[in-house]
Amino acid sequence: MNLQTIEKVPLVTLVGPLNSGKTTLFNYLSGKSFKTVNYPGATVEYSISRLLNKFNISANIIDSPGIVSLSANSPDEKISIDALFNHPLYGQPDLLVVTVDSSQLSRHLLLVKQLKSCGFKLIIALTMNDLLIKKKFAISLSKLRIILGCEVVQVDGRTGEGINNLLNTISDQLDKIKLPDGKSEIIQLINNDRHSLLNFYKEIEKIENDVIYEIHSNGNGFDLNAANAQLNVLNPSYEIKTKYTLDSTSLKIDKFLLHPTLGGVFFFLIMAATFTSIFWLADPLMGMVDVFFAFLSSETAALLGSNWFSDFVSSGIISGTGSVLVFLPQILILFLILGLLEDSGYLARGAMIVDKPLSKIGLNGRSFVPMLSGFACAIPAMLAARTIPNRRERILTIFILPLMSCSARLPVYALLIAFLIPSGKSWLGGIILAAIYIFSVTSSIIIASILNKFKHRIIKEEDNSSFIIELPAYRKPKLSFVLTNSYMNAKVYLQKAGPVILAFSIILWFLTYFPNTNPEIDTTGLSEDEIVQVQEVERLSTSYASDLGKLIQPVMTPIGMDWRVGVSLIAAFAAREVFVSSLALIFKVTDNEETFQASMIQSMRQAEIKDTGQKLFTTATITGLIIFFVFALQCLSTVAVSKKETGGWRIPVMQVIIFTSVAYLLTFITVNGLRAVGVN
Repeated sequence: MNLQTIEKVPLVTLVGPLNSGKTTLFNYLSGKSFKTVNYPGATVEYSISRLLNKFNISANIIDSPGIVSLSANSPDEKISIDALFNHPLYGQPDLLVVTVDSSQLSRHLLLVKQLKSCGFKLIIALTMNDLLIKKKFAISLSKLRIILGCEVVQVDGRTGEGINNLLNTISDQLDKIKLPDGKSEIIQLINNDRHSLLNFYKEIEKIENDVIYEIHSNGNGFDLNAANAQLNVLNPSYEIKTKYTLDSTSLKIDKFLLHPTLGGVFFFLIMAATFTSIFWLADPLMGMVDVFFAFLSSETAALLGSNWFSDFVSSGIISGTGSVLVFLPQILILFLILGLLEDSGYLARGAMIVDKPLSKIGLNGRSFVPMLSGFACAIPAMLAARTIPNRRERILTIFILPLMSCSARLPVYALLIAFLIPSGKSWLGGIILAAIYIFSVTSSIIIASILNKFKHRIIKEEDNSSFIIELPAYRKPKLSFVLTNSYMNAKVYLQKAGPVILAFSIILWFLTYFPNTNPEIDTTGLSEDEIVQVQEVERLSTSYASDLGKLIQPVMTPIGMDWRVGVSLIAAFAAREVFVSSLALIFKVTDNEETFQASMIQSMRQAEIKDTGQKLFTTATITGLIIFFVFALQCLSTVAVSKKETGGWRIPVMQVIIFTSVAYLLTFITVNGLRAVGVN
């Protein structure tokens, strides 16, 4: 086949400023479900897809990181601009769809003017029109088309209104490009001198005055007839233009939420309520999941009988995976609450609130976005750090991100907290969980401040730092979007953690079950259940896991634990969640209790250190384990991404050594300190 006869698939690139609805539009056109948020850092690499088949348009479509101009100030902006002029795989785009916030023409039209001057074929997608109408203003599409010399379409990313018009326009423009003279020449010469920028903004101000008009009300709503009569005659004054750019409702709310004193109080209360709710709201759902897996394990064991295969399925697979999946409701609720805060517009305010305290330790408000993302997973958080222009601040942010309590730690915290609190007092567990999250953030700030003292040794080059963030208007969260994003995040979590958990559950079952020597045991006076328990203890003490544990016992003794916890901690370096399933397998959690969690906690309360006869799990050792998981970097994927984002092994190796050493040292101090004061 002659490759030259193959027709090139047209390329449509979505481009636009931050928070202009670009990724939401991409989801409509591609049928994907990428996360859309209202702060910088949501899109840090371009995403590509084919247009949905139902649109009957053969074209690829790309979503790229948000930019405000063609001058790159950060790595994510450079990715977007480079892809515009010459994508590494697809070359130059045939057509650009530029998202422009209708309520912010004065800012967003700069990018449009620059793209036009480079020779790109453009379609303007006007978004956020509901915000403009709420302020009783509208835009004359016909005037804007004539002035800009390109097609202009209004779309609503929250309802999908206007998408069909946009698709028809895309189809028409692609057909014109196929004509001999339809392809325009693209140049990459951008004048960023002061004189050129001033001229651009003078032109934008005139455009804004020409196309924006005020909608009058007749007492029963907006008078569309009066609005239509104004389309061709009104030239609004600067006073009207200023009025339309302000959102009075958002300003009123921000008087409280961005208040110098009250803002911090509200921020603390919102974050505390968020993490308290994770424990409180999830409790009944966790109970349902727990009962289901307990029933499944019990029925499987009864069906398959008493043999190694039965134990493998019921204990190795069902108990191992079920002991982690029981915490899925908490992870879902975490994503759901953060999604509501994102969609409402509050999290951008959070970045403003924390900017000042972060500036004291060498960071700024832009670090808030990656740090917040770190509560879900450190990997996308490190990618989000690309939005930080200052390299030194970017490296410092990446360095402390493993200290954010990610969702993988949540199953571990939930089990350890459940051990500490009395039964039926889940609200107390929520308070403890919130305290752990606050402690992790505080620890990261302290470590960042220490590292900031030596920043010149870590990163050599000097560069300036600044923080500017766009505050979106407060909006009522769209529940369908939030639920979809929460579902997708939970799905990604299961896809990433599920195979690892299953694989390690099988490996750990093998290590704890074999070689199964069946030593002779004196069963005089023992009940049938007691005989089974004694046999399991003896089998475990002669297993391969026991042999491995003896190698690490000297390390575990100083922190009041034994090889069983040590083996679980080693397994957790592949995935933190495996710690829970590992304990379940090592302690041979049975199904004779009401639920797995209750059975797990009961087994932990009864566990003793063989050589001393002391209780293995006490208030002191459980608190020490919580401290260990706060600091330890137990995620090999995070280490790999850190290496990629920092450009070498120096930073990730420092992270592993420093955080693991600090985790062990503070665990030693915590356990022995609590024992010294009588807490045991």
